[in-house]
Amino acid sequence: MARMKFGAFLAPHHPIGEHPMLQMRNDIKFAAHLDALGFDEFWVGEHHSTGWEVIASPEMFLAAVGENTHRIRLGTGVVSLPYHHPFNIAQRMVQLDHMTGGRVIFGTGPGALPSDAYTLGIDPMTQRDRQDEAIGVLKRLFAGERVSHQSDWFTLQDARLQLFPLQEELPMVTASSISPSGMTLAGKYGLGVLSIGSNSDAGLAALPTQWGFAEQAAAKSGMKIDRKDWRVLMSWHIAETREEARAQAGAGLMKWHNEYTVGTLMRPGAVEFKTPDQAVDETAYVDGAASVIGTPDDLIAAIRKLAASAGGFGTVLGFAHDWANRENTLKSWDLVARYVIPEIHGLLQGYRDSRQYVIDHREWFDRAGQAVLSKILSHEGAAEALKAGAQKGAAMNSPNAPDLNKAAKAQE
Repeated sequence: MARMKFGAFLAPHHPIGEHPMLQMRNDIKFAAHLDALGFDEFWVGEHHSTGWEVIASPEMFLAAVGENTHRIRLGTGVVSLPYHHPFNIAQRMVQLDHMTGGRVIFGTGPGALPSDAYTLGIDPMTQRDRQDEAIGVLKRLFAGERVSHQSDWFTLQDARLQLFPLQEELPMVTASSISPSGMTLAGKYGLGVLSIGSNSDAGLAALPTQWGFAEQAAAKSGMKIDRKDWRVLMSWHIAETREEARAQAGAGLMKWHNEYTVGTLMRPGAVEFKTPDQAVDETAYVDGAASVIGTPDDLIAAIRKLAASAGGFGTVLGFAHDWANRENTLKSWDLVARYVIPEIHGLLQGYRDSRQYVIDHREWFDRAGQAVLSKILSHEGAAEALKAGAQKGAAMNSPNAPDLNKAAKAQE
């Protein structure tokens, strides 16, 4: 399998309190920072309620990100298909692909927040079937077909796109949580997968089974799926020591969990943390933890363990959050780029091999020093200088310098 890719998933989850305009501008700066660090992907979601998830149009936001970045790929994570007419979605994604120079990944979902569906008068029982129906129509539109389709929630009359994606084939991805719906759709239509449910202990444990659902559906529909198109979400905060990571992230993690997960979403089974240390311990230091709050080495180990347990995947996405302040958050992503990615990619092994080779073959390389010494001793003036100056040392010895002190004593 090709090298694992790295990216960020911005829902976003921002505590209420900061000026929305400045918060959005900061999110754009964050994407530009990841682009400069060499991250592969940046994902943004669609939400319309809760107060914490405030980007209503990922396409509009990513158009702005595209103007402030150069190479990072931009994913909608996700467009909630039941909320929109499929023809309008298709046109917006095509336009975004052209505006960003062909860097778009089209991520779809049924809609994650019940409060959003309620606002739009959509029965939650219909959402997954509507996503299925919309994907089928979108695939045909992107393929250049002229489509007529009558549904109980949208109509197309001899419809065909007048502009097609800049990319030869626009990558399409479907979100998957704990239910088999997302994986089944991926297999049915030959799409990639964005495993958002992996951001929980139960989600991690379910990953191998979930991928099996996609394989079964692909076999049934005659489609092909590939693990390289599978994206798995993790959450982390990285610092130079575990103690620093704990101190930086604990209070923000507790606030996010207590005020949003428990206080706003009222997620079943979730209870408030009493202290920041409890928040860190129960999020990152329990068996099956879905989060890493620690050092680059801790994250390296967690990614390798997750990849092994899942059977392999193409991209790991870090859940973007405000557990730490902005300075320490940016430093966390810096540490991932500087130490985690090169280790996972194997970029440093050549350095280690080269270093060890020099150590293991020290006796042979000592001949270089012997060659230098032989020239010194064969020259009368240089030999005298050796006796006088060897004890003074040098500002920086040459790699092939002989042991001059030893040689000087031998000349006495």
